[in-house]
Amino acid sequence: MHIRDWPESERPREKLLARGPGALSDAELLALFLGSGLRGRDAVTTARELLAAHGPLRRLLDRSATELATLPGLGAARACTLAAALELGQRHLHAALERGEVLSDPAAAGRYFAQRLRGFAHEVFAALFLDTRHRVIAYEALFSGTVDGTEVHPREVVRRALAHNAAAVIVGHNHPSGNPEPSAADRAVTARLKQALALVDLRLLDHFVIADGPPVSLAARGWV
Repeated sequence: MHIRDWPESERPREKLLARGPGALSDAELLALFLGSGLRGRDAVTTARELLAAHGPLRRLLDRSATELATLPGLGAARACTLAAALELGQRHLHAALERGEVLSDPAAAGRYFAQRLRGFAHEVFAALFLDTRHRVIAYEALFSGTVDGTEVHPREVVRRALAHNAAAVIVGHNHPSGNPEPSAADRAVTARLKQALALVDLRLLDHFVIADGPPVSLAARGWV
């Protein structure tokens, strides 16, 4: 059965218009980019097969446009469309955190760290430096390590914060393993950072762990 023959409430495009993009599954969102499926299959079925063979979604979309173009059901044109859509999303998120923008939604920082850190195969520790009104001054990747750890030096975070004349700091790091749960070491680093920053009258607002799924906020857990 062609998608146009489905009940209207189940068609991806109509569902998105009625209920928003968050109501769509990964396969339905991907199907909207495909437009049509491989011979004998609709776009949603083709999208599900792509995700089953080359997913999950994060792994699929971490590929370059050149790699995507080689996958069944994509090709060069669709691969370029997907890559362009991802870049637009990243630029939109970055624009919301450019210098001078007030960071009124703490979750936006988590999404920003996710975009910057999720693709690394090793741990990277980064910081957003903010002024007294929580406007973004700068983003810096400060430390990098191995696939399962990196050494964080609170003194260096303090030094960079003072260099930017920051009043507050939000930090984040990735877990390449995909496990989003903060480790005991993550909590210990957070405590040391908070203490070191407080000595020079700077605030640590949050520490995000980036892995599979949504960013995990240590502040939301009561650990900052």
